[in-house]
Amino acid sequence: MSNQPSRDALTDLSVTFRPIAAADQPFLQQLYASIREEEMALVDWSDRQKEAFLQMQFNAQHQYYQANYTQTAFQIILLHGEPIGRLYVARWEQEIRIVDLALLPEHRDRGIGSQILKDLLAEGKQQKLPVRIHVEQYNPALRLYHRMGFQKIGEHGVYWLMEARLGD
Repeated sequence: MSNQPSRDALTDLSVTFRPIAAADQPFLQQLYASIREEEMALVDWSDRQKEAFLQMQFNAQHQYYQANYTQTAFQIILLHGEPIGRLYVARWEQEIRIVDLALLPEHRDRGIGSQILKDLLAEGKQQKLPVRIHVEQYNPALRLYHRMGFQKIGEHGVYWLMEARLGD
């Protein structure tokens, strides 16, 4: 099984992937903070308090992913060689699980995430495996997931488990 989405369409976008490394921590923290930006705008905290909170949350999430998704490809998404996001994908015997797909704000709504999802769906179809993702029920990316054929199949707190059912 491949550890990465196909490169056919992504090559046109100059999008590549590489495994995360310890040196990526500052970028991954910045990316995490960008994902929580709207949420942080709603709290009446100082910038220092927000930074401390986001650092703590990032560390907890990162440690959880590393400990609980041991058969996962943890990758940095690169555009023209520069980091623009992260893609964490677990390839299990019974499914392909998108653990996390995140792009910096300036790289969203440009077709990059859509193409990554299309490639993962094509991989699932080829392997005859469902592609699943956990997503917060208020995440703006839900529109994209619905367009790509994902449907809610479960719920845990504020998270939905979604699956793209792939035809033969």
